[in-house]
Amino acid sequence: MTRPISTHLHKDIPMDSATRFTKIGADGAVLDRSATEWDAVLDNRTGLMWPVKATKVPNWKKAEAAAAKCRAAGFDDYRLPTVDELFALADRTRYSPSIDTDYFPDCPSDWFWSSTPYALSPGGYAWVVFFYDGFAFYAYRSYVGFVRAVRVGQ
Repeated sequence: MTRPISTHLHKDIPMDSATRFTKIGADGAVLDRSATEWDAVLDNRTGLMWPVKATKVPNWKKAEAAAAKCRAAGFDDYRLPTVDELFALADRTRYSPSIDTDYFPDCPSDWFWSSTPYALSPGGYAWVVFFYDGFAFYAYRSYVGFVRAVRVGQ
């Protein structure tokens, strides 16, 4: 199911978490920032929507499948994010986890798979973002990791 959500992208304007992120309910409705339960988060700077919950997977192939199966905020068009998309979500002013926990509570301080292959060995490795301290590196595709699926939120 796809519902349009109107967003105004402010890529060049610094945003605090209260203006950068919007909580989205299970039915796809925009929620007040004081909401205590929400299904997804819309990043107003990038226009991307992220499920609030992460999924642990045994390897990169399962990460792709888990992202494609994601159903959050009434939408079913999620995918595995690129390393650039995922890296932009990391907040390197925080650690353990390096993400805004007002919007992504219970985020594991672990690494998350991206869809971006590692150029030196694209069949064997892919890029990950480590949400302990917010850096990106490559990992062997058979390693256990987490998925935070993404969709275009507009």
